Amino acid sequence: MNHLAHPLILALSCLIFAACGSKTDKSGTDTSKDAPAKAAQKAPAKKADDFGALLRSPEKATHQAPKAFTVKLETTVGDILMDVTRSWSPMGVDRFYNLVKAGYYTDIAFFRVIPGFMAQVGISGDPSLNAIWHRTGIKDEPIAAGLSNTRGMVSYAKGGPNTRSTQFFINFGNNGNLDRMGFPPIAKIQDASMSIVDKIYSGYGECAPNGNGPSQGNIHREGTAYLKKNFQQLTYIKRATVIGQ
Repeated sequence: MNHLAHPLILALSCLIFAACGSKTDKSGTDTSKDAPAKAAQKAPAKKADDFGALLRSPEKATHQAPKAFTVKLETTVGDILMDVTRSWSPMGVDRFYNLVKAGYYTDIAFFRVIPGFMAQVGISGDPSLNAIWHRTGIKDEPIAAGLSNTRGMVSYAKGGPNTRSTQFFINFGNNGNLDRMGFPPIAKIQDASMSIVDKIYSGYGECAPNGNGPSQGNIHREGTAYLKKNFQQLTYIKRATVIGQ
């Protein structure tokens, strides 16, 4: 299970055709003045990337992210904008970009929210997707110089070496102790969106069995049905989209 060590809690958490009339020379090459335009018309249109196909094919989630882009999280408490920088964690950002473009972060809950620490999200409400993505971890990366898990920074959660997959967290406070534990930030929440981040429901706290929050295992197996039945006040990401790059 992906987890983070809470600096104030001893127990660990539960744990991506030629036109008519053209002129030709002996070789058959079009030599008319508008030949370049005709050649362009003959060229096949570039096929758009089918990111939707990646949702159930993690092995195809290999698109390289832009150097920088903005993601909007439309949540049940308001919109959150985050600025993502690829150089901070290239593999982590590439994975995040592929997941957002594929529509993975749709109707999923912030299932672990601890005041003063962080808000964690990323387990799908669709158990079949969890089965596909659960063991698709990417390699660990070092923390880029000058970065730290301070308030508003976004990093991937993990459950051991090379296990960053789909879950990420937003830091509520200064969690610099996570830096040496191998949690490189991938993005920063825009300052104006932090008031929305602070509205993410935190009443359930830590995950079971160490707290009263949802069990990650049960979310993996039962998805949204389990959460809607037992944890009705959770905040959800309704949709995540790339809005600028």
